[in-house]
Amino acid sequence: MTAEERKVIFAASLGTAFEWYDFFIYGTLSSFLAKYFFSNVPPNVGFIFALLAFAAGFVVRPFGALVFGHFGDLIGRKYTFLTTMTLMGIGTFFIGLLPGYDSWGIAAPTVLIGLRMVQGLALGGEYGGAATYVAEHAPKNKRGYYTSWIQTTATLGLFLALLLILGIRSWLGEASFGDWGWRIPFLLSAILFMISIWIRLSLNESPVFQKMKSEGKTSKRPLVDAFTNWSSVKTAIFVLLGETAGATVVWYSGQFYALFFLTQTIKVPTVTAQIMILVALALGTPAFILFGWLSDKIGRKPIVLAGLLLATVTYFPIFKGITHFANPKLEAALNSAPVTVIADPDECSFQLKATGTEKFTTSCDIAKSALVSLSVNYTNQEARKGAPTQVKVGDQILTATSPDFATALAAAIRAHGYPISADPTEIDTVMTTALLWILVIYVTLVYAPTAAWLVELFPSRIRYSGMSLPYHIGSGWIGGFLPATVFAIVAATGNIYSGLWYPVGVAAVSFVIGFVFLPETKDVDITEA
Repeated sequence: MTAEERKVIFAASLGTAFEWYDFFIYGTLSSFLAKYFFSNVPPNVGFIFALLAFAAGFVVRPFGALVFGHFGDLIGRKYTFLTTMTLMGIGTFFIGLLPGYDSWGIAAPTVLIGLRMVQGLALGGEYGGAATYVAEHAPKNKRGYYTSWIQTTATLGLFLALLLILGIRSWLGEASFGDWGWRIPFLLSAILFMISIWIRLSLNESPVFQKMKSEGKTSKRPLVDAFTNWSSVKTAIFVLLGETAGATVVWYSGQFYALFFLTQTIKVPTVTAQIMILVALALGTPAFILFGWLSDKIGRKPIVLAGLLLATVTYFPIFKGITHFANPKLEAALNSAPVTVIADPDECSFQLKATGTEKFTTSCDIAKSALVSLSVNYTNQEARKGAPTQVKVGDQILTATSPDFATALAAAIRAHGYPISADPTEIDTVMTTALLWILVIYVTLVYAPTAAWLVELFPSRIRYSGMSLPYHIGSGWIGGFLPATVFAIVAATGNIYSGLWYPVGVAAVSFVIGFVFLPETKDVDITEA
């Protein structure tokens, strides 16, 4: 690897990690943002803002892919992803400075949503540019290895965000962090931003793009060429359904949902859960490089498909194992204390909380939501039409319309052995972290070759546009909906593990479509326009 190639990889990876860090600190600190920007907003206005916050985080990303993919194929890779990084840096830094609702009134949440949308658009354009730029600098037999460094950036961004937030909280204490310290991670992003911009400004344009430009082969209408030509459209559809959809649910399940499962479902203390996730990330992240290198030897396709297949087959036993080692009392209660929800099926909703503002107010919805929050498995039994929902815990029967239902249910559940939280003295941190590490390894399998594979599937004149859109539909929409969909499935079925059918099902479908329809590409000539 030459000095120039090392600089290309370092600059692209650092900038992309910076953008993921910015994106993740917003989500990690969302409770503090809600306290300062949404608590005093009128309910109807707050609902609109919540919708916009959701859109900025996930739905906006494919639109960023379209906008910046167009310019990346039209004017060049370098200046386009310089622009995305600048937008992300501005959006993140000013969130740290933004006054709250008490000072600015309705302008505060309005500006916050605007800055969040800027973040979403910028992230939508960054990944495709960085992956394309690095791949187009790499030797033909090292594209998987070189681009695997880009694939570490989302995990490194999450790692950095969690590590910094944990450190600042420990240093300042909960009170000071809650008052003003939560702003520090946003403000510190300015340092990363300036370093990343300085390094990227010294880079040259991609040699493949320079060659196309000198030969007059660049696309004048990249989006039209990419998405009105059936061959390109077909490739984008197969990439979405056969690779990015499955890879992103594996990524979200192995990192984000794993943390949610630890803290919300099996009630492991937050700091303990974050530390175990951090250790698993630190131990697993080098495998990105290993599998990227291996993909240059044996191909992209077998490695990605292996990760999808392993996730499909082993997710249920792994998550049950996490419960066994992290909260054995909960595992025992789940096995020994059956609970039944007796309800009119017409009163039971599919509780998909896409924005977090939806209200589910029937007696059935109230009962099931309460049981899910208590991490209780239950069976469903049909009641006569119009009858109020009842919950049977052992021999005790509780009516969901009772004013003291929530208190009585919690007491009954505790009496039957369900713990309020995991006992820190009973958590087997070594075995739990080992299982979390396996989940991270699955992430590295499906993600390490992804950048090289996507770059090689699209011709150079529409590459930035072609690969960015299916990637961000997969990661922004299919992956982004995972936590809400998992909760809704758990509430509907009454089993804390049933939500795993969403990532397992998506990964299985992607395995089949990828196996049948996506070609191996490691020997493709990516200089062809």
